[in-house]
Amino acid sequence: MKNIKRKYVVISVLVLLILLVVGLSYAWLMTTLKGEKEVSILIDTIDLELDESASEGINLVNAIPTYDSDGKKSSPYKFSLINKSRIDLYYSLSLIDDEELINSCRTTDGSPCELLDSKDVRYEVKVGDKSYVGTLSDSPAIYHGVINANETIDCELRIWLNIESGNDCMGKAFLGKLKVFATQQVAEDKFIQGNEEVNEPEMDSNMIAVRHDGYNWVKTDKDNDWYNYSRGIWANAVTVSEGSREEYLSAEVGTTINMDDIETMWVWIPRYSYTIASSDGGKNYYGKRGVYLNSTPTVTLPGEIDIKFVGTDVKEKGTAKYISTDEPSNWYTPDAFTFGDIELSGIWVGKFETSSSNPSASYEGSDTTELDPMIKPNVTSWRNINVSNIYQVGLKVSASGNRYGFSTSMNSHAMRNDEWGAVAYLSQSAYGKLGNVNFIGADKEIYQNKSNQVITGCSYGSPSNGNTDYGCQYTYDNNLRDESGESGKGVGASTTGTIYGVYDMSGGAWEYVMANYNDMAGVSGFSDPLTLDSKYYNKYTSNNVSTACNGSECISHGLSETRGWYSDAQTMVSEEYPWLLRGGYYGTYNGAGVFYFNAWSVGSANGDGSFRLVMSPSP
Repeated sequence: MKNIKRKYVVISVLVLLILLVVGLSYAWLMTTLKGEKEVSILIDTIDLELDESASEGINLVNAIPTYDSDGKKSSPYKFSLINKSRIDLYYSLSLIDDEELINSCRTTDGSPCELLDSKDVRYEVKVGDKSYVGTLSDSPAIYHGVINANETIDCELRIWLNIESGNDCMGKAFLGKLKVFATQQVAEDKFIQGNEEVNEPEMDSNMIAVRHDGYNWVKTDKDNDWYNYSRGIWANAVTVSEGSREEYLSAEVGTTINMDDIETMWVWIPRYSYTIASSDGGKNYYGKRGVYLNSTPTVTLPGEIDIKFVGTDVKEKGTAKYISTDEPSNWYTPDAFTFGDIELSGIWVGKFETSSSNPSASYEGSDTTELDPMIKPNVTSWRNINVSNIYQVGLKVSASGNRYGFSTSMNSHAMRNDEWGAVAYLSQSAYGKLGNVNFIGADKEIYQNKSNQVITGCSYGSPSNGNTDYGCQYTYDNNLRDESGESGKGVGASTTGTIYGVYDMSGGAWEYVMANYNDMAGVSGFSDPLTLDSKYYNKYTSNNVSTACNGSECISHGLSETRGWYSDAQTMVSEEYPWLLRGGYYGTYNGAGVFYFNAWSVGSANGDGSFRLVMSPSP
């Protein structure tokens, strides 16, 4: 097996000092109305205490890179969270750099201390009866949840060096502090620490569940620590080449999956229902401020889309709109979770824009007979392919005898527009980048891919519409933070702000989605009019986004509901331009983003247009 983990014998120094930093607190207004006369108003404040009297912190000296099984046996830092308020609180725990300690730290020769990379630090946090293991490069936020009024929760934290860190960590230090942030609890079902309500990903026998260890994608245990949507860690899976498939499928948990062997990478979008709040009494619906936004939602900086995960027995058809001063209501289950007459527990979405099996072909070519699709980072997107060929490529992935080992029940296809919307809405929720506490303000928006070589997974390091640079500014796995220590430069281009999200949905190549105006083929390669099965595409009957679905609003399609969010550009399909494009363009055009849509295409082999693949697994 390639790249089997090995234990290094290396002397290193890791020093961790745990300090308490309490985040912002807010006044809470509670009002009780009785009859016409009696009105009582109670104003309370947050009082969340961290008691660390049971520990003196963690001080690891002469540490060596350690397997998780050994790291979990190390002495813990013990502390308690004590809610002295009369209200329930939402809290988050983060391990962040301590700038004061870093500035004062000196080696024996008087030079400044050299710091460990976040990918070198592994941890286990136990909060009450729940535990979580992760790498600090996943996110500085290591845990969050709800603590009830007057409740005390006992906690433990263990830290160790990543077994993969090797000699590069020799002599380096991590100087950190534990940050505790608390605010009023606004929606009790929003902060599930775990996956109790998330539909388990439907895996085919050829798929390998993976986690990122800070260095590589590794095989993980499907029953433990595979995903945690409340922390922006969406389930990821890969398929590998036929020659290495059996070896990896039988390998032990923790085995590195060599990127050269990976052919496709997928992200699970579990079935959910959603609704969007209005903060101005129903004039505009820009989502709610919630606990993640520090300003009133606007079209240029929209707020949180309410999400609740549901089973296949739930198919809600409300208006998907409510007033933010009320409880969330009028839920809608996205159309993306229906495939023909099948109600889906979720969908698998290509993690990156599609590439081809021959990246040296001109624009990667349009010969769907000789070329096969791939889904990988750091390669060029497959372009110069018309919509008819995109459709054929999508079916090819799970067709009988396919090279990937998928069964036909996985129902592979080119992404529909409503499926794009399902990913975009989840990103703008507590479970996506909007809910990632490491990004604030304008950085909540998904960072753009500005590579004019159209390299998959690239990030500009910001959502800016600045000029295009050559190459790839930051790769998809780059977790560098800016000067404020807040945001990951590479992972900020994913739908979660972590490495576990979907990439290339803001910038990169324009992406064709299977969405069409009135069955008009244009020059897509299809016969006119279209005769496709309706489960493979969205048909829009009007170029007015408010009436495009047979005279009604297309709820859950990322059109009228989110039009102009983050100032993303929008142009609807029409008789002249019958095929829809999403995501925007790597060039200097303004308005690229996850809510961007336009119809400047007749479906031809566009040199700047790519596509994405989806699987809708049948039960």
